[in-house]
Amino acid sequence: MDVIQVLPPEEARKIAAGEVIERPASLVREFMDNAIDAGGLNIDVSIEQGGIGCVEVSDDGAGMSRGDLALCCLTHATSKIRKLSDMDRLSTLGFRGEALAAAAAVSQLEIVTSVDGREAWRILSGPGGGSASEPEPARRTRGSSVRARNLFDTIPARKRFLKKEGCEARVCLQTFIDKTLPFTGINFRFLQDGKLKLFLPAAPLKKRFAAAALDGTVSYTGDLHEIAASGKGFFVKIVVGGPELCRDDRRKQYIFANGRRIYDFSLVQALEYGSQGCFPNGLHPVGAIFIEVDPARADFNIHPAKREARFADSAAIHHEITTALRSFFRRLILNREQFVLPQRPFEFEDSLAGGEARRTGAAFAGETAQGAAAFDRILSGEYGFAPLPGRAGAENPVYGGEERKVKLRYAGRIFDFFILVEDGERLYIIDQHAAHERILYDRFLSGPIARQELLVPITFLTESRDDDEFLESRKADLARLGIVIEGGHGSWRIEALPVLWRLSDGETVNEILGLRAAGENIAERWAATLACHSAVRDGDYLDSETALDLAERALALPIQRCPHGRPILTEIRQCDILRAVKRIS
Repeated sequence: MDVIQVLPPEEARKIAAGEVIERPASLVREFMDNAIDAGGLNIDVSIEQGGIGCVEVSDDGAGMSRGDLALCCLTHATSKIRKLSDMDRLSTLGFRGEALAAAAAVSQLEIVTSVDGREAWRILSGPGGGSASEPEPARRTRGSSVRARNLFDTIPARKRFLKKEGCEARVCLQTFIDKTLPFTGINFRFLQDGKLKLFLPAAPLKKRFAAAALDGTVSYTGDLHEIAASGKGFFVKIVVGGPELCRDDRRKQYIFANGRRIYDFSLVQALEYGSQGCFPNGLHPVGAIFIEVDPARADFNIHPAKREARFADSAAIHHEITTALRSFFRRLILNREQFVLPQRPFEFEDSLAGGEARRTGAAFAGETAQGAAAFDRILSGEYGFAPLPGRAGAENPVYGGEERKVKLRYAGRIFDFFILVEDGERLYIIDQHAAHERILYDRFLSGPIARQELLVPITFLTESRDDDEFLESRKADLARLGIVIEGGHGSWRIEALPVLWRLSDGETVNEILGLRAAGENIAERWAATLACHSAVRDGDYLDSETALDLAERALALPIQRCPHGRPILTEIRQCDILRAVKRIS
């Protein structure tokens, strides 16, 4: 007995529509795409009952003629392409002609449209019978209104799986926000059950992002920053918040490609990598990446709802984004730290034979007669923790202001890991682990990392081809980081590691394989890991000379944050303390 049958066209139409229209927010997405493509400068989105009862999108764009209206609800009826090769030149959000046909298959669809505001036409379509044979005369100004009522009423199985109205309404609003972010020249309104929920007038990119994505709760002038990057066939704009806007999740991170929001892990990763070291304790930056790419070098046709894209130059895009963000955040933090640091790097009254103390990133305490002794004891490992960098270092930036000679006074330690030093009328509280970590991190990135051969190599097996490809392709990079690794085809051995490395064999393997996720930032990731495990720990004892030496080096750092983004010190002014105890008003 034959069991294969061809589905009736109406049933097949409903099933296919489910790939495009999954919930009310899908209607919002598709109708807004059409409104934006039509050139509307004022677009209104209105929902009722969470969008289940009604979704309507109105625009003042180009509108449709009577003939176009009669065809628009047919499957794959489109004005965007004529043949497959047209896909290489697409600059519109919609192009496959599925949206209106899919909406008509699962809801009662009404479209009213006018090209010039003098003559308007109306059409009704729905699951029962396709489009009306003849559009009816109607009245409206130039543009189109598309209304979908009673979503999934004829497909009870689909309707049962919709969320409560409040939840569906929130998803509709988020979809609305996603669509508004790239199109800053359009006025958008979102109405829910007849009430205005959100109005977004045309605005510059940062202002639109603040108003839409951040609910207008932050200053777009001071808290958000806009940077740019470019490469062959693409241009990128990035709106990103500074460390004060960090979040404990990635829900306020957006990726857009040619006006569409897409979900691309590697580009989210680029946002994270580019800001690495500025957002402490597992926190994440807030921001959006807007990519404009040559349509011939991107494929948006790999997902029914166009949520994903494939780029011909994904590695180049990732690199430019990461590089631009890293450069920006370095400048941002350097500029901010200038307001906290002394007016210029320290000069010491005592000096070694040969003249004045040098202004170098690692020389400070070692250039005093007293500090040199403490410095030598650190190098010898007498204190049981990894040494501070040697006395030769890269030239430290001068922060401007009048020249001055500073003699810090050591004031003690508290809680077994904070160093207290006085500088005139300022008290600095320095995190000894974070400070030493930053010093070591800068040292590791400034030159080759010393390594030692292992008496007994660490052998291990990989679990995936990706791990093998990573180890094989990055052997030279790993060697520059002090890691010598040999083998292949799933069986490997570690023959040398950095001199300061301390972790167990299993932890070592996990850390090295974990570098695969760092992409091109492998050196920064490894330097941060090595510095963290090599630096003085919380609770480690430091005598007064060593603590002062570490404090002086910390205060002279150009970037006063540990590699994971935590500030290494805080400053309290004498006047603040006097005011707190009511000595002054």
